Amino acid sequence: MKLNEKVEIVAKKCILVPYEPCHVEKYHKWMEDEEIRRLTGSERLTIEEEYEMQRNWREDEDKLTFIVLSKEKELDETSRMLGDVNLFISKSTSSEDESEEVTEGEVEIMIAEASGRGKGIGEEAVSLIISWAYKNLSIRVFRARITDDNTPSLSLFEKKLGFNRIKHSSAFKEYTLELPQDRLDSHF
Repeated sequence: MKLNEKVEIVAKKCILVPYEPCHVEKYHKWMEDEEIRRLTGSERLTIEEEYEMQRNWREDEDKLTFIVLSKEKELDETSRMLGDVNLFISKSTSSEDESEEVTEGEVEIMIAEASGRGKGIGEEAVSLIISWAYKNLSIRVFRARITDDNTPSLSLFEKKLGFNRIKHSSAFKEYTLELPQDRLDSHF
């Protein structure tokens, strides 16, 4: 997304950087893993399609994508890649006032590298993108859709980040979760 093309967010456990062409080959290798594609709801792409996707996401006005990097300074950036965190932005009408338009963000996180899992990096990356979008894009509604058998992601969003389940789709075998407004206002 053009809005984050020059944004780098440095935190305690990770660094978020824009998704650049130099990241595509490693990202493509991650997406060759059938289980990662299943859990993220992604399709298998050729390397050429992956480069095209990166270009499209870079120019898109309704997607915010960061690559999650470890903070290991001795490694080059590609070697430090752990996953990505995304926000898909949309507009809807408020349930209280049908004439009021609300900007919503659907959050996705993928920590593809096993070495980055179970260390709080995913939690920090999701918190960072929510905080950045809340402050810079005035997004006030944050949701996530997670496959119903993805226990680590459900635990992350519910127990650690405070999201609540609001809907289940039997057809897609996924839950929709939402961050309550009071939690958003007090933590982000």
